[in-house]
Amino acid sequence: MGNIFSASEVLELGIQIEKNGRDFYAALAAKVYNPAAIEKFKFLSAEEERHIKVFEKIMEKTQQYQPQGLDADEYMAYMNTLASEHVFTQKDKGAEFAKKVKNEKEAIDLGIGFEKDSIVFYTGMKRVVPEYDAKIIDELIEQEELHLKLLTDLKSDL
Repeated sequence: MGNIFSASEVLELGIQIEKNGRDFYAALAAKVYNPAAIEKFKFLSAEEERHIKVFEKIMEKTQQYQPQGLDADEYMAYMNTLASEHVFTQKDKGAEFAKKVKNEKEAIDLGIGFEKDSIVFYTGMKRVVPEYDAKIIDELIEQEELHLKLLTDLKSDL
């Protein structure tokens, strides 16, 4: 079945997504000129840093957890596919993407796409962590949804 992730590996990917998001938004804050955009990108970078710490705490408890059931292998293959499609699962891609941004609208559009991808990935992640940690993932999803709204509002204000 190829490269199948364990629950802890899925969480590691979540951490990598957040690290790239942090670096992406920090680089954008240093690159754009609109004061409102700078403020929002700095806020988003700090939020991603906070999410890293949450995932690290979940990792401490989830190291040995493996999803159960007949469809566990199939589901982990699905998560593998989601991860391979999410650009921010690759190390150091956040700052790299920010360098390529030509204007604020493009920066916001990329941020919107990354937030949407993260919501989809984290929604899938809930099935590979213990139930008590799924509630924490739900909170992170809600925060990512707020980030999406923040970016959408910023886009309409430009």
